[in-house]
Amino acid sequence: MKLEVGNGINEYLSRLENLKNASEETCGKAIYAGADIVSDAIKRNLDGIPTDEGYGSPENKLQGLKKIQKIGLQKAFGIAKLRNDSGYLNVKAGFDGYNLLKTKKYPQGQPNPMIARTIESGNSFTRKHPFVAPAIRETKEQAERKMAEIVDQEADKIMNH
Repeated sequence: MKLEVGNGINEYLSRLENLKNASEETCGKAIYAGADIVSDAIKRNLDGIPTDEGYGSPENKLQGLKKIQKIGLQKAFGIAKLRNDSGYLNVKAGFDGYNLLKTKKYPQGQPNPMIARTIESGNSFTRKHPFVAPAIRETKEQAERKMAEIVDQEADKIMNH
């Protein structure tokens, strides 16, 4: 970033104040851009999980998700609104609600966060298919670069225009 003081210290201080006032909005843009990159990878990985319409057991684990569970996860995935937690700005990406697979234990449908955790980590009846952790690892540097790029662009607009 190039900075020219030019019109004196008062102008420079005014621009710094503008930068401070825009920091949450600027950082929010950057955070959402990074979250979009990671979220897209999570969605791609979720799409790649096989479907299995059988019933799992410890001897014969399910190899993937039931189609209705996969559709439920695809529809339920999203990014939450930006939050300021004592000066730390963050968004959460995850699964919400219930899918349409109703069971005796879950008559309103299975909780999507539970199904996502089950497929991510596996359990005694389901083979694990990590799709969140690999997406985060694979996109971390790209997301960080994009966030830095946006912060630099927004700061440059405020400080030099």
